[in-house]
Amino acid sequence: MIKKLLLGTLCIAQFFLISAHELNTNPKKDNGTGYFQNVPKTVIIKTKKFKVRIDKQPNGNYLYQSWGANTKITAKPSMIISNGELIPDGSGGNYYFEFNNNGTLYQVWRNYLTASAKKAPYTLVVIDGNGETLVRQDAQIVKN
Repeated sequence: MIKKLLLGTLCIAQFFLISAHELNTNPKKDNGTGYFQNVPKTVIIKTKKFKVRIDKQPNGNYLYQSWGANTKITAKPSMIISNGELIPDGSGGNYYFEFNNNGTLYQVWRNYLTASAKKAPYTLVVIDGNGETLVRQDAQIVKN
């Protein structure tokens, strides 16, 4: 009877060791947004004055391209900024993309959680080198 109990205990312990090892051998790679909403690879938004396209690059950074609001996206962009990053904002799913162009910050905020159901899903914010906000415009999704 004791042999059977020891054998059963040994089998259970071995099962848990194997299970724990399998769970840790392939940890899921994450860009820091695992508990946030899914971030699309390409986002195209439109404000009153601009169209903005953000693309995830193979190196994990983001590319910012912008045009005038009435210009087609197939035209040459008026501005291109590379090496942008995705920055999570809290634990509710909000995040923003940030791009630095010679000291001027371009941020595109994703607004999942807002106080108003009428709030636009994105906001474009441009901040100069002195911390002054030059542009703050709500944006609608053209393509997500």
